Amino acid sequence: MKLVRLAVAVLSAAVLSHALSAAAFAADRTPIQERADRFLSLVNASYQALYTVENRAAWDAATDVSDAHDAASAAASKARAAFMGNPALITEARDLLAHEGELDTLTVRQLRRALLLAAEGPMTNPALVTERIETETQQASTMNGFTFRLRGKDVIANDLDERLVKSTDLAERREVWEASKAIGPSLRPGMARLQRLRNGVARELGYTDYFTLQAANHDMTTAEVLAMQDEFLRTLRPLYEQLYTWTRYELAKRYGQPVPDRIPADWLPNRWGQEWEALVEVPGLDAALAAKSPEWVVKAGERFYTSLGRAPLPASFWAASDLYPVAPPSTRRKNAHASCWDMNLDGEIRSLMSVESDEQWFMTVHHELGHAYYDLAYTRPGVPYLLREGASPAFHEGFAEVAAMASRQAPYLQSLGLIPAGKRSKDAEIRTLLHDALATVPFLFFACGPMTHWEADLYTHELPQDQWNARWWRYVNDYQGVVPPSPRGEEFCDPVTKTHINDAPAYYFSYAIATVFEYQVYCHIAKNVLHQDPRNSNFAGHPEVGAFLERMQAPGATRDWRVILREATGEDLSTRAMVDYYRPLMDWLVKENRGRKIGWR
Repeated sequence: MKLVRLAVAVLSAAVLSHALSAAAFAADRTPIQERADRFLSLVNASYQALYTVENRAAWDAATDVSDAHDAASAAASKARAAFMGNPALITEARDLLAHEGELDTLTVRQLRRALLLAAEGPMTNPALVTERIETETQQASTMNGFTFRLRGKDVIANDLDERLVKSTDLAERREVWEASKAIGPSLRPGMARLQRLRNGVARELGYTDYFTLQAANHDMTTAEVLAMQDEFLRTLRPLYEQLYTWTRYELAKRYGQPVPDRIPADWLPNRWGQEWEALVEVPGLDAALAAKSPEWVVKAGERFYTSLGRAPLPASFWAASDLYPVAPPSTRRKNAHASCWDMNLDGEIRSLMSVESDEQWFMTVHHELGHAYYDLAYTRPGVPYLLREGASPAFHEGFAEVAAMASRQAPYLQSLGLIPAGKRSKDAEIRTLLHDALATVPFLFFACGPMTHWEADLYTHELPQDQWNARWWRYVNDYQGVVPPSPRGEEFCDPVTKTHINDAPAYYFSYAIATVFEYQVYCHIAKNVLHQDPRNSNFAGHPEVGAFLERMQAPGATRDWRVILREATGEDLSTRAMVDYYRPLMDWLVKENRGRKIGWR
């Protein structure tokens, strides 16, 4: 890493030199635009070089957990922070933005992006930045290297997830659920430090707290984010309460228990109660996929995109990605969370997954490759490196989920031979809608509710750690209607068992925005591009769909996300499409739940 440190020293000196020369240009009445162009030329090139080093080191740390890789990842993160957070860079960007009216829009967006990046590692306080990076690296290592144990044996997260989906033994379910939370106490000390450190770096650039900084990435305030999340839930609450009521009765029947007033967390098929679709199997899908290889699943995902007119994935994707579970006798440990990203902002796409031949991974593959194709769409000369990202952080997840949603539709599954061909019965159509709603609507009540509000409390209100678990379960109760199987005191730390709270902080509201975006864009394409029923649509084989998506994706972050969405769909972000999509299911649920206590309040 000596070369990295040397590179940073040289680049930092270049920024200082450029800042001084830029001041001279201004004194000689050099146009402010020329000054900004020269400054951004340096920043873009340096950012891309350091981004590449950082991401390759992060890849090694995620795919082969070790102290050496953790150290290398930390050093690379420090290198990028040292450059992007350089005080001279911050000063010059601020000085240029003081002349915003004399600069073109693309220049302004790059300067603002540079300052947002600087806020993640402002070298106005290098000790604080270094401590944050080291603490985050250690937190990731603790998380990636944790060994789950069940009944005296080592298990992986996939094993726990499978048991929560399949087991009907309530005693076993409780053991599995509690085992999944055992990681919490080991992550608590690091999270306590990160609460302070993340708020500290945000304040270096004038943000009140870290949540507010992340809201600014969406051009929003914390209050606007929370209001948006609450509005999503207000409009979706009637549907959620009907789904919730159906689920209470279904689970009570499954376990041979009285119907509970609130759903116990260990009754649900997900460690956090965020997705319930496993309660309803899509007819024949798991059985059909069991006959396929994991390699077939990944290739099927690529074929979906090429059928839309998109190019095949680069050869480097197949050579460098880590797509399947670590096979014995290898003792290598890797991050269990699926991801896909561009390693160098220039088309070097890689994906980290543990693909198996089942429904969940089939959908996940389509989702993760959606990230790859979005990256490739804006990797072009018209988009500077600083703006080679989603138009908003939610857009990446949103486009990935549009593809995942398309991959769940019956005509597409029939075309792959995964479900029988022919017109489905009304019962099959309702069960498919029920399956999809159980995946999406409870997720929003988790994402908009406990996740977003707890993290806002953590950072904006600096929630003391002796209140963390109580606040978490209060929100889970209030927003989801879910309760723990037994009292969960502050000796536990259940919120930080969620990966994203550790390594994607104050970001989960972006997933909620992405979900609403998903339905809006998907339904628009089905209705207005293909002229098909959104509940029975097939995107595959339609290049016009690929062209529509690419037009939305190609600008990257060069344009405002709200303008891109409004121009493409003709409306602002709204749950209207989601409510319409599930209207037949809502009618069915109302009949099914007649005579039952609705909801939990």
